[in-house]
Amino acid sequence: MNSVLKQMILHKGREKSLLRRHPWIFSGAIKEVMGEPNPGETVEVLACDGSWLARAAFSPASQIRARVWTFAQDEGVDADFFVHRLQQSLEYREKIGVAQQSNAYRLVHGEADGLPACVVDRYNDFLCCQFLSAGAEFWKKEMIAALAGIAGLRGIYERSDNDSRTRDGLPLSTGTLWGEDPPEKLLIQENGLHLQVHLQQGHKTGYYLDQRDSKMALTKDLCKEAKVLDCCCYSGGFGIRALKAGADSVCFVDAADKSLQWTADNAALNEVPAEKMELLKGDVFQLLRTFRDSRRSFDVIILDPPKFADTQIRLEKAARGYKDINLLAAKLLRPGGMLFTFSCSAAMTPEFFRKVIGDAARDAGRDALLVRSFAQAPDHPQALNFPEGHYLTGLQLQLR
Repeated sequence: MNSVLKQMILHKGREKSLLRRHPWIFSGAIKEVMGEPNPGETVEVLACDGSWLARAAFSPASQIRARVWTFAQDEGVDADFFVHRLQQSLEYREKIGVAQQSNAYRLVHGEADGLPACVVDRYNDFLCCQFLSAGAEFWKKEMIAALAGIAGLRGIYERSDNDSRTRDGLPLSTGTLWGEDPPEKLLIQENGLHLQVHLQQGHKTGYYLDQRDSKMALTKDLCKEAKVLDCCCYSGGFGIRALKAGADSVCFVDAADKSLQWTADNAALNEVPAEKMELLKGDVFQLLRTFRDSRRSFDVIILDPPKFADTQIRLEKAARGYKDINLLAAKLLRPGGMLFTFSCSAAMTPEFFRKVIGDAARDAGRDALLVRSFAQAPDHPQALNFPEGHYLTGLQLQLR
């Protein structure tokens, strides 16, 4: 059947979000699907009156029933489309100068780059990718062919192993897609630090590239001779930055043995004295209570916990978690100390997060002054027509 006959008709009035160029079409907005498209195939999206709206990838298993590839009627979705979109993404990263900070950064950030549910991160001469929807999976070969044309690459590895795939009815998928297998430990540099990344075993695609700018707030003026607590440290990026900036000591806390080992490895790479480091395994809530009960205190605390809520349904429970962990941290900070606190829960808006943290500070009997706010680094761009793309919120607070 000719693909032009594969159409999605919306209910009356449900075209408003598409007219604002929002790229998601939910199942409840759809009146009819014509032409029996396969998962991932391109459908023409029409308003109830028959007017053309967009060209999108069909995803029958997901509540997000279609993700828009293009709002331009004269733009087809084919191999050349993906070459063009990738070129736009590369040009954007060149203009913001991210390669001057690090040889590890995001090349494709899903909807913001016009490639919904596609994530591509560069780690030196390897790429690590996620294809998280039926449409991304359908065009994966074309995407890989386009990516393979980037100069200086040795290999492309896939880490499509998170819940987004499951919600689209897709099996988890990992492995080398092109070129060489990545080494077990891949060396990168980030604003002067040398770090080992584990593409095959690490979180996300191997590392938290979105926190690059936040870490730079740990300056020499702030960290000199400070006692620092780095909670949910993963591979130590925040705490090692603090030590290089002159911190007297850093206590690294994480629930995973491998995270603490990777932290120790990265500290050694950066010639950080082992005697300035304390590595503690355990539940962060329980360890913070233990510190409180023993009257331990710190000059700087970093709270960068894993995602507490990925949907609105879980937001209330997540808010309690964020309040509890920040309340405990507030009781551990010395007067005038700095709290760096983050949420990577997309459902947690910056405004709500600020309220939750303010409530925590008040309940701890502390006054909190906002020094600065953080979001994901600009190689993880936020499209103004897609507010869901803002997922990382951070605050630097002085507590009095």
